[in-house]
Amino acid sequence: MGIVFALIVVVVAMIVLAKLVRIVPQGFEWTVERFGKYTRTLSPGLHFLIPFIYDIGRKMNMMEQVLDVPSQDVITKDNAVVRVDGVVFYQVLDAAKAAYEVSNLEQAALALIMTNIRTVLGSMDLDESLSQRDAINAKLLKVVDEATHPWGVKVNRIEIKDIAPPRDLVDSMARQMKAEREKRANILEAEGFRQAAVLKADGEKQSAILAAEGKKEAAFREAEARIRLAEAEAQATKLVSDAIASGNVNALNYFVANKYVEALKEMAHSPNQKMLMLPMEATGILGSLAGIAELAKDSLAQQQEKLAVRRQPPLS
Repeated sequence: MGIVFALIVVVVAMIVLAKLVRIVPQGFEWTVERFGKYTRTLSPGLHFLIPFIYDIGRKMNMMEQVLDVPSQDVITKDNAVVRVDGVVFYQVLDAAKAAYEVSNLEQAALALIMTNIRTVLGSMDLDESLSQRDAINAKLLKVVDEATHPWGVKVNRIEIKDIAPPRDLVDSMARQMKAEREKRANILEAEGFRQAAVLKADGEKQSAILAAEGKKEAAFREAEARIRLAEAEAQATKLVSDAIASGNVNALNYFVANKYVEALKEMAHSPNQKMLMLPMEATGILGSLAGIAELAKDSLAQQQEKLAVRRQPPLS
């Protein structure tokens, strides 16, 4: 009997000691209850409690935790069915509220998040839900964080991991994307042809303008050359006329011989002429040439007389 009593005393002492001394690990907070009523929260470290009066209620994890959101079917605004799943990062800030304001924190958070995923995606078209994932995450975070605030929980991030439309819808979207790309390619090709045609027409226009400018310049220069030739011809005719008026017959011979020689040169250059007939006397041509020589002699004598007059000394 003595041994049994001693063992009972030892066991009771160990139980009392275990209930008296409590060590809370780092990253956790424990709630303390007195006869089942919450009194305070124990922070990490060593604590002493009166056994059988105070007891530990809930052991709350205060570190940031990850909660997987199971996949679910969601109907979008345009009646497309997509399968969505996600992940939530949250942290308990108030151990007492998280322990006593909600019965099962993780289950309640999952139900809240899944309900709001259906709400947010149900207000968006399929294209919006596939392309605006950041906006979906922001809306979910705002709504869920406000809803979980009374529970002493802070939701830090909500990420949609996957949005999977049905297979037939994916194939239809792929065909639509292919058709859209072909459309853009055709538009770009047509635009390229149009630009090439415009550039070609502009080049032909510039070429025609330059050709017209060249013809204009050539015609202007040709007309100018004709004018100068006509002026020279008129000047020569005037000189010959003056010489004839002064009684110099050799000037007339020069003029006739010049025209005669030019006519013979044109006839000789004609491709259709194989034989040239001269029905005029050769002495006539020689006489004209003699007249040209006499005219040159008279002109040279006049120039020498002018030089002699210029060289005479002035009278004193």
